[in-house]
Amino acid sequence: MSVFRRMRDITVANLNERLEQSQDPVKLIDQFLHSTREEISEAERLYQQYASHTKQLQQQVNQATAMKNKREEQALLALKAGEDHLAKLALQEKIIHEEKLEQYSGLLEQSQVSLYELESQLNELKVEYQTVYNKRQYYAARMESLRLQQRMNQRAGTYGNGGDVPKMFGRLEDRMNDWELEAKSLRDLRRMGQEYAVQAGETVATVLEREMARLKEKLNNDGKE
Repeated sequence: MSVFRRMRDITVANLNERLEQSQDPVKLIDQFLHSTREEISEAERLYQQYASHTKQLQQQVNQATAMKNKREEQALLALKAGEDHLAKLALQEKIIHEEKLEQYSGLLEQSQVSLYELESQLNELKVEYQTVYNKRQYYAARMESLRLQQRMNQRAGTYGNGGDVPKMFGRLEDRMNDWELEAKSLRDLRRMGQEYAVQAGETVATVLEREMARLKEKLNNDGKE
């Protein structure tokens, strides 16, 4: 396992541990996604460098192969022409290119293996990023649902709930009964006052008539004398 892969495992392990203790998992996931995007960018740059290096090694291998084959053909032509000295020179250069071919072939193989491994890790990073991003969207939706639920609960606590409505109208009914009773009492008092005033008026009229009758009788008696 590469150092790059071990670093990723530690990061994911820390994320899982911190998520269990976090009060804001979405914020923590956003931090992880930001860090992962940076690692993806770095891995892509490294991949491009490895790809360029692998291409250069391949060119060296191709060149060494071509020169080896060319010197071998030249050695054969020199032998056919009876030029043993030229054949030996061509074979010496062929050996040099064979050694170069072996060396660069080893480097090319190592580079290709590393390039393949890096490509696999980069793909894993991208899949991991997308997976965590999808989880982030899900938890963000759950956090929003929780936030709205809390607001609804606060509103219910502030304004009461449906079970208090009958009590509210019951209290209103009691107050209206009191107001009606008070109004009826005032109305009765006014009626009693009016009846008293009528009775008082009738009493005064009777007294006046009686006094008038008394005075008339007195006048009549005085006139007779």
